[in-house]
Amino acid sequence: MPGCRPQKRLDPAEARSRARKALRVMHKDYPNAGVTLDFTTPLELLVATILSAQSTDKKVNELTPALFAEYPDAQAYANADRTELEHAVRPSGFFRNKAKSIRECCRMLLEKHGGEVPKTMEELVELPGVGRKTANVLLAGHWHQPAIPVDTHVTRLACRLGLTRNLDPVKIEFDLQKLAPRKDWAFLSHALILHGRKVCIARKPKCPECRMSGFCPSAEIGGQRPVVGGRCGEPEFRDGLQTPRH
Repeated sequence: MPGCRPQKRLDPAEARSRARKALRVMHKDYPNAGVTLDFTTPLELLVATILSAQSTDKKVNELTPALFAEYPDAQAYANADRTELEHAVRPSGFFRNKAKSIRECCRMLLEKHGGEVPKTMEELVELPGVGRKTANVLLAGHWHQPAIPVDTHVTRLACRLGLTRNLDPVKIEFDLQKLAPRKDWAFLSHALILHGRKVCIARKPKCPECRMSGFCPSAEIGGQRPVVGGRCGEPEFRDGLQTPRH
């Protein structure tokens, strides 16, 4: 899969400068960047985020209205018939693993948290099917805490923009924390995701259309070979499915 080849050396000052420029551009281009999953409660966001692994937010948003109506709380998920829940989440893909994660996660919510979704990273990552990325989505998306969810879009763009030389999502998260003000952590992730979907596409980035091409070390303007880019076996992050928990 085309992705990003990290730079051999990363100058901290240059990375901070690029991060500031990127934030200025994205605040103008994506002023309302935020979670694109539909939800009204932290439990709904938790379930939707688990379902979004290896799926699209659009697909998840199509199936969650009926799902949330059928299973309004953690007790309902915990007591759900396995086959019925699998059928309900089937359109999102990997439906057996996802249904299992949701049921086990909600059972732990009942056992340890009174059926409520906890508000700390430490407690969230103890839940079955919840890794660091999912926890950050909850922290940033519902409780508006400083957090940087790192998915494949954030990984790809952080590499291409020369903001990190790492491919591990936890290391990328910590690298980005050093480059952006805390108040912009969540926005940085959400805006990078939108830019990755619309412009900096994995297989064929639209560099001539990108307003960050002037300072992006990977910009392919006029057919020039990118400074950073190519094939690197970009990792897929599947909280609760196949990737290690971070």
